[in-house]
Amino acid sequence: MTLQFDAIVIGTGQAGPALAARLDAAGMRVAVIERQRFGGTCVNTGCMPTKTMVASAYAAHLARRAADYGVTIGGGITVDMRRVHARAQAVASTSSGNVERWMRGLKHGQVFQGHGRFVSADTVVVGAEQLSAPRIFIDVGGRALVPPLPGLEQAPYLTNSSLMAVDYLPAHLLIVGGSYVGLEFAQMFRRFGSQVTVIERGTRLLPREDPEVAQAVQEILVAEGVTIETGADCLSVEGEAGHVAVSAACGESKRRFEGSHLLLAMGRQPNTDDLGLEQAGVQHNQRGFIQVDEQCRSNVPGIWALGECNGRGAFTHTAYNDYEIVAASLLDEPPRSLSDRIPCYALFIDPPLARIGLTETEARKQGHRLLVGTRPMTRVGRAVERGETLGFIKIVVDADSEKILGASILGVSGDEAIHCLLDTMYAGVSYKTVARAVHIHPTVAELLPTVLQDLRPA
Repeated sequence: MTLQFDAIVIGTGQAGPALAARLDAAGMRVAVIERQRFGGTCVNTGCMPTKTMVASAYAAHLARRAADYGVTIGGGITVDMRRVHARAQAVASTSSGNVERWMRGLKHGQVFQGHGRFVSADTVVVGAEQLSAPRIFIDVGGRALVPPLPGLEQAPYLTNSSLMAVDYLPAHLLIVGGSYVGLEFAQMFRRFGSQVTVIERGTRLLPREDPEVAQAVQEILVAEGVTIETGADCLSVEGEAGHVAVSAACGESKRRFEGSHLLLAMGRQPNTDDLGLEQAGVQHNQRGFIQVDEQCRSNVPGIWALGECNGRGAFTHTAYNDYEIVAASLLDEPPRSLSDRIPCYALFIDPPLARIGLTETEARKQGHRLLVGTRPMTRVGRAVERGETLGFIKIVVDADSEKILGASILGVSGDEAIHCLLDTMYAGVSYKTVARAVHIHPTVAELLPTVLQDLRPA
């Protein structure tokens, strides 16, 4: 017997639950399928538990700096990793439980626990149940990419997900991958007390950022005792529990890095390999990402893909925006599209790196005539008062249209202050809107007008 619904939502990441709730409120009968924990990567193994651990690492770091603020702490600083782990898991568990209760409380909804697979373009099986609907929404997310490195089949390793189960302090953590996930864990575990070595195959960290931004991030990490090894390609792995080694042997250059634990942070892959997409005729690229149009529609009428699995954004905020775009197209709201979205993200080391729009390098390649403004965080009163003056502000403007093209803020509270510039970009107005604004003192955002008042041709 096939159960009939108006809509089926496969996966409960950041897009699926919100969409299911909107459709339920519109009177549609909705089936929600979740194979494991509700809430997806962000809630269970990504943003929420990792940023909870980042907060614990920041507390340890600040405690060690207490004397800088005239505060004396007796007895030394210790980190109880079991309590750190328990706190992170409690945050994740609470959030996941909230999502589950939300879905189970839908007036017209029904939750099915298990792995959903397509058997046709309008039918999905979950265990012994067969569900059918004219609208099916895929929100299955992604997982850490585990590349076929020689020796990896025999050597123990961690990913961002399995590291969330670690309630002890690795003596020496080797991290393969010098981008966002790897660097957040690098600083975090160094502050907890581990030795940390970051092994990056490219010539520098953070290849998507301007060189001076990447260099500043590297200097911050190195100053805290993180070892950075770049240009380490042709990798192989060996080891056993408690002792692992990574070798980089390209041409005449041969290096070997030894540690107690290995973390792979080499990218992501979508959870689409066991969905039966072929049975539904849904097209995907070689990496498994479902191909979608500007409203997240797949090539098959009646099937949408939202969130990380569509390859159009790997963040919680982009997944939620996918939901907003789809909801608008379904519920007769003003149309929205993926191309309306301005790139924005943050690297949550301390201080954080916030990024929006184009880098200077990207803008130059696109042929823009540029104005660029920069200021060190040492010029920001709030940063000086807090004793956290690392980093800088950089804003890139099109000289002809006067519109902000992008910005980087590496510094305390930069992940919040940058939204002043992001909102200005969405409004499509001149940079002078911010340059002439009066911001509250003392804040980080108050320096943005100053930066924009001193733009220089670049």
